[in-house]
Amino acid sequence: MPVIMIANPKGGVGKSTLATNIAGYLARQGHAVMLGDLDVQQSSRQWLAQRPAGLPSIRGWELSKSEGKTLAKPPKGVSHVVLDTPAGLHGKRLAAAYGLADRLLIPLQPSLFDIQASYAFLQTLQTLRGQTGRGPSLALVAMRTREGTLSAQQLQQFVQGLDLPVLGPLRDTQNYVQLAARGLSLWDVTPGRVERDLAQWQNLLAWLG
Repeated sequence: MPVIMIANPKGGVGKSTLATNIAGYLARQGHAVMLGDLDVQQSSRQWLAQRPAGLPSIRGWELSKSEGKTLAKPPKGVSHVVLDTPAGLHGKRLAAAYGLADRLLIPLQPSLFDIQASYAFLQTLQTLRGQTGRGPSLALVAMRTREGTLSAQQLQQFVQGLDLPVLGPLRDTQNYVQLAARGLSLWDVTPGRVERDLAQWQNLLAWLG
C-alpha cells in the first residue's frame, strides 16, 4: 500500500493543495484512497466535507490528535494513502509519519524563507534516514512559480545544488483555490478548464508511479 506524505515545516506552501489533488487523481483512477490529515487546521478534512456526492470516493483518516512514536496503520481495504501534514511538524510526530511513508513530496515556493526552511528540513530528513536506516523516496515540488521572475531564478539555483528530483513547476493560479472551496480536484472538472494545470502535473504523476 503506497503511502504518500506531503510535508514542509513552513506554512502556506501548498501542502493541502498537493494532498487533495493527489487524492483526487488516485480516486479518479479507481483506487481506494484514504486522505489522512495530521494538521489541527484540518484543511484536507474540510475539503473532503465539501466534496460532492457522486464523485469518486475518498475516505478520511483523522490523525490530528495522534501522538507518540507511531501512527496507527491504515484500515484494511485501502490501496493508497495520502498524508497531509502541518507546518512545524517535528520530533516524534515527524519521525512517525516519516516511518510510514513510501514517498515524500516537499512543496516549496520561490522565496528566501521557503528555501531556507526547506533546506533545514532536508537536513532533518537526512538525519532521520541515518537513524532509521531507511526512508521514503524524496522529491521537491515547485509551487506557485512565475517563470522569468527573480524569485523563480533563485529557486532554480537552490534546487540545482540538490540531488533530488524537482517536479512541476505548478503555476500560481486561482484554479486551485476555486476547486478547493468546492471539494474538487483538477480531475473532477472538464479537462479543458484546467488544461494548462494538468500538463504541469504530468512529471509529478509519473514520479508517483
